[in-house]
Amino acid sequence: MEMATRVNLTAWLIMMIVAGFIKVHRAAATYTVGDELGWTVPSNISYYQSWAASKTFMVGDKLSFNWTGTHNVAEVSKAEYDNCTQVVPFLGSPGDIKLLEGGSYHYICTVDSHCKLGQKLSITVGSAAAAPASPSNSAPSMPLDSSVLVSAYITIVYCVIILASELNVVRYIG
Repeated sequence: MEMATRVNLTAWLIMMIVAGFIKVHRAAATYTVGDELGWTVPSNISYYQSWAASKTFMVGDKLSFNWTGTHNVAEVSKAEYDNCTQVVPFLGSPGDIKLLEGGSYHYICTVDSHCKLGQKLSITVGSAAAAPASPSNSAPSMPLDSSVLVSAYITIVYCVIILASELNVVRYIG
């Protein structure tokens, strides 16, 4: 194999190894609940569930609840969501909620029978592994198991030996 080809192959292999350790983050998204409809009693009782089904919520994203008229937002348990249990609301319009942890979240309007008429939202937030680092100027954390580290180390050592032999730094190791 020609020296240039081997050097290029080695450089490519090293870049692929490094690329495997880079954690890709997507920017946090802000979702306006209900899009143009906003947060109101919908004409279709499953409107907000259909709206949420087309979204991928991740840690770090934000829900923006906007409405006019008499509404509110309360975060509730699954049982309270299912039963439209009246609880003390915590958010006025406009109100933003930052999704800080993965898991299921349930929101209802506690005004009159609004929840029973479909003004309720249940979402699942993806894991923190895909969330942006906080604070934003910190290096991303990368959970690595020892087998990945050993494989990477062996591959890098091999590449360095090949590169060094091509540059006549090492004659033969064997």
